[in-house]
Parts: sequence; structure tokens; C-alpha cells
Amino acid sequence: MRESNSWDSKLLGRYAHGDASHSCYPETSAFHRGIGSLDLLRALRGSRLARRALSLAVQLPINQQRASGSPSDFAAYLERLEREIDTIGCHLGAQQRVEQFHLAGGSTPSAAQLLRLMTHLRKRFNFLDYDTGDYSIEIQLADSDWPTMGRLRELGFNHVSIGVPDLAAGSDATLAWQDPRHIRSLIDAARALNYRSVNIDIGYGRAWQTRASFARKVAAIVELQPNRVTVFDYADPPQRYRPLGRLAARGLSDREDKLAMQRQGVEQLSLAGYRYVGMGLFALADDDLVIAQENASLQRNCQGFSRHPDCDHVGLGVAAISQIDGLYVQNTSNLQGYQAQLDRGQLASCRGFRCGPDDRLRGELIERLICDFGLDIRGIEARFGLVFREYFADAWPALEQMQRDGLIMLDAASIAILPAGRLLVYSVCRLFDRYSGAPRVQSVSRAV
Repeated sequence: MRESNSWDSKLLGRYAHGDASHSCYPETSAFHRGIGSLDLLRALRGSRLARRALSLAVQLPINQQRASGSPSDFAAYLERLEREIDTIGCHLGAQQRVEQFHLAGGSTPSAAQLLRLMTHLRKRFNFLDYDTGDYSIEIQLADSDWPTMGRLRELGFNHVSIGVPDLAAGSDATLAWQDPRHIRSLIDAARALNYRSVNIDIGYGRAWQTRASFARKVAAIVELQPNRVTVFDYADPPQRYRPLGRLAARGLSDREDKLAMQRQGVEQLSLAGYRYVGMGLFALADDDLVIAQENASLQRNCQGFSRHPDCDHVGLGVAAISQIDGLYVQNTSNLQGYQAQLDRGQLASCRGFRCGPDDRLRGELIERLICDFGLDIRGIEARFGLVFREYFADAWPALEQMQRDGLIMLDAASIAILPAGRLLVYSVCRLFDRYSGAPRVQSVSRAV
């Protein structure tokens, strides 16, 4: 059994800098406009010829009401999305199985809209039989009830992530934690309907939050025993919470309170039996992702952790990202621009990135560090034909410093992230990210 993470305030104080939520290498900040639709179509052809399995993701507007204006406008978005599905689908093969599917967005579509979308997707893509693949959806608490969970299950979804941010109470002057009874009913429905997992998000770092109120919030979620819990900093929230960014103007917690709340979340979840998978995600010991991590088969793509290796990732919708054999292509994030390009019979690709040999190497290192909390240096040397310490000579002094500080164990054959360093694995990854501008690290004083 993999050893759990542990809390080290000095390490957190020294190394907790930058964005800890990046999902893949390179980050989108490295994307450029020299990559477009023709590159994507060529990559899709290569995927079809190689008959690689697919990871499919559909991105709905972050906030249906704000982005679309009305249900009819949202229906117009679905019409454009269907055009994109048709164009992409005809360049892929019927034998390519969709092993992973994710539907993301700020609001849950209506039953009719969702049925229309899933029917169209199944016409164009080879979805697996009921429950064979991992098919997930993000839903909002206010839009969902027991019948919603039933409809989603009938459509083939077997994982659900429930968005439960702290919401305005009454006059919008006071923010309060949601009543957990509604969440409990959805989790009960998921269990009765044999969903593989339920994820709940827990945010920390608002100025109005206290350490005591956050501890109660975590305790309430722990009592419900969802399969997965994602702990995130409100200063850098998951995409689906970013429309609530206006609330951040009211202020964030100071660093001391934020670290205290983060520590409470980590310790309470660990004591309740949750394992730290990484990048803010905790899961129970029998969860698919924990098992994949134990078996050293955990992967990470644009959508986060996955137990399906060697899939080409196809993104559909506004701002969606495709990741196919070293090529990244992103759609425009402008809703009107996305729809206009599809109206002209064009794909909505606007920028991307093509990985060279060095980028593939670095991407492999970063993925293995995130997924395995370690790196087989000898295996990397054999696979890529290099001497690790010479190739990464610039990073080696920083790695040695991390070892002295107790974040990692380092020798000529391997890197192992120690329990005290697992919450900071992204800091190790940044040393191998050529686009991050990773700063030099300084030693952590061990004086008491």
C-alpha cells in the first residue's frame, strides 16, 4: 500500500508557488496560432489509421444563462456543436472505441437537450456497451435531483462530479455553506443506480471563511462518503467555478488562514480513509483511480487523471482541447467566434502546439511524476537514449536541494516524491517544464 502524504508547513511555505492545477504538458500558455484545423485533421487521420482508442470531451459554455442568454440560444450552440461533431467524427474510424467520455460545463442541460446531444454523439462515435467505459459529467447542485441522476444513468454516464460551491444566502451580502441534505440525496441516488464514482468539490480560501467553518464543511462532506473529493483554492478554481470569480472581489483569505484550511482538509480527509491521488484529488481506497495508481497505470490528459492509457483525446465545443499523438489543438474560447467559424463550414481551431522529441520527453517525465509520485530514471534513459543527469544538468542542483529539504529522494536510478512533498509535486514538475520559467529553490531551514 502506498504511503500517505503528510503536512510540512516549512516545505509548503518554501515551495508552494505558481499554478498547482495544470493538467498536461505543455500548458496552454505555450500554445500559438501556428497550429490550426489542417493540423488537427491530419492528426485525426493518423489516429484513424493507427486505430487508437479515444478519450472524448465535450465542453458546454461555462455558464449557460450568462454565455447564451436564453434556452433558444443554448439550442443554437448545440446545433453548432453537432456540426463540429459531424466534421470531426467523419475523420475518425468506426472501430475506434470511446473508452473515456467527459461532459463539462457550468450548467446541466435540460433532459431534452442532453438526450439530443448524446444521441448525436453515439451516431458518430463508437461508445462502449453500458458501463464498460468511464463516462463522466459535471452537474450543478441547483439543477439536479434524483430523476436527473436516473436520466444520466440511462444515457450511459457512470461518473458524476457535483459542483457545490458556497453560495450567496439571502441578500447576497452573506455567503454560506450549502445544506448537505440535497447533496446526500444525489449521492444516495448514485449509489442506488450503481454509478462508479461521485466527486464533490471543496473550496477554501475565501476571506469570509474561518478555520472552524471550513472544518465543519469538510466534516459534512466526509460524513457523506463520496468516492472522490477535490480540494481547491478559490484563488485558482476549477474551470466550472470561474464564472463565480466576481465573488473573489470580496477578498481572499490571508496566506496563514489559507494554509491552515488546506491543512485541515488534507488531514480530515486522510483520517477518514481518503487516499491522495494528486493535484488536489482525494479518493477512497477502492476507487478506480487509486487502484490504477497502485498498479502504476494511472494516466493524465487534458481532462485530468485517467485509467485508460494510449488514448487520443478529442475535445469538442468552445475552448475545448484535443491532444493527439503529440499535437495539441484548442478551439477558440470566444462563444460567438466559435459559432461563426462553424457557420462558415470551418472548425473552430485557433491555436495549438506540436511536441518535438524534447517536449515528448518532458511530458513523459511530468506525467509520471504526477501519476506515480516518482520517476524511473533508468527507464527514461533507456527509452529516450540519454544520460539523465547530463540532459537535465540545469535542474539537478535544484533536485539535490529538494532532497536536502525532504521533498524528494534522489539517486542515479530514480526520483521518489516523499509523503511531505506530495502536495508539492507540481514544484518538482516545474523543474522539467521548459516553458514555466521555474525559479531557483532555496533551502528549507530545519531549525526548530
